[in-house]
Amino acid sequence: MQTFSLSSVRLWQLISPTLPIGAYSYSQGLEYAVEAGWVTDEQTSTKWILGQIKNNLSVLDVPVFLRMYDAWKNDQIEDVKYWNEIILALREASELRDEDCSLGAALMKVLSGLDVALSVEGMNEVAFVTIFSFACQYWSIDKQESAHGLLWSWCENQVAAAIKLVPLGQTSGQRIMSLSIEAIESAIKKGLQCKDDEIGLLAPGLAISSALHEKQYTRLFRS
Repeated sequence: MQTFSLSSVRLWQLISPTLPIGAYSYSQGLEYAVEAGWVTDEQTSTKWILGQIKNNLSVLDVPVFLRMYDAWKNDQIEDVKYWNEIILALREASELRDEDCSLGAALMKVLSGLDVALSVEGMNEVAFVTIFSFACQYWSIDKQESAHGLLWSWCENQVAAAIKLVPLGQTSGQRIMSLSIEAIESAIKKGLQCKDDEIGLLAPGLAISSALHEKQYTRLFRS
């Protein structure tokens, strides 16, 4: 009989859609992209979502997560603070930064409710990946497995948003999720090879759509 490690189950808990942090309420600019006609069907939804995994998260969220995981594990708090500032500074629109801080604060509240002691003294704003990386190392979840979970959770929320907005059928959503498996694997490999001075992204379409979403006349998702 096959058994699962407790750490893997903890990761499932962290990336579960039922985790009460409100990640489902954000579209990260996808809502405006649909409004503008950039994303109109399954094919363009796939390009939008997988494109961000391949070109954005692979060179920002993944390498920063990997460094934060090690920093928490080795009690290098100044490094945690440094990378927390970096990832917040590289969010390309105010709503992306606000979302990051909101999810970070929400996850920190969840961990507190689970009696997980965490101090973020000296950090006025805390990114989601900062708290997520702490939780992963605290529960001894494998670092690369954790990074896979981080991207899978992000992708799942984007697909759920696309299903509502485009709209797409549930089967279309599952096809995108299936395609994301290989994209996530490639993104993790790219993030592992990313040097400090290579961390960062240039995603003008995401920046524009997120910024314009803040003033969009009607919205289903938070700004």
